[in-house]
Amino acid sequence: MSVTKLDLNGDPSASTTTEDPLVELARQLLVEIGEDPNRDGLLDTPARFARWWREFINYDPGSLGTLFESIGTSQLVVVSDIQVWSLCEHHLLPFNCSVTIAYRPTGQLLGLSKFARVAHQYAHKLQVQERLVDQIALEISTLSGTPDVAVIAKGEHLCMSMRGIKAAAQMTSTAYRGEFSADAELRRELFDLLRA
Repeated sequence: MSVTKLDLNGDPSASTTTEDPLVELARQLLVEIGEDPNRDGLLDTPARFARWWREFINYDPGSLGTLFESIGTSQLVVVSDIQVWSLCEHHLLPFNCSVTIAYRPTGQLLGLSKFARVAHQYAHKLQVQERLVDQIALEISTLSGTPDVAVIAKGEHLCMSMRGIKAAAQMTSTAYRGEFSADAELRRELFDLLRA
């Protein structure tokens, strides 16, 4: 992929065509790790690398705001095992999470697919797991209009599994808002549902 660059005065006739910076970066990375970017298996790798980064970072979750009338305000709604991938902002290595989102509706129900869309929206960027759960909880609260939201994520981080200690482990992080942060009984109900 090439990028057309205008000259400083914006004159298209004086413009030059340069390589896509992400493609060039990938080619340089291959050289730096001792590979030949011109060998058969790697010829298209820089362009694929550039496409993947843009696809991942420019993720479009689609519509988030589908709401339905709730049939009650004391029910607990739990959507569990939403699988997302993100990128550790410290090492640029992937981590995957299983995300559970719970909320207590106050008059309106959020459409089921919106939970996964929200989780993916915040996962598709450089991230830390603790911030990820907090951002998901805030967005669900904003969209649904309820302050009572809980998000639990269990993740394996390749920055730990593939480098450093090289040990696989699960990290669990939580974000509790509204009644979930104050009511131990409500959290216990959530945990009982997850164990069932």
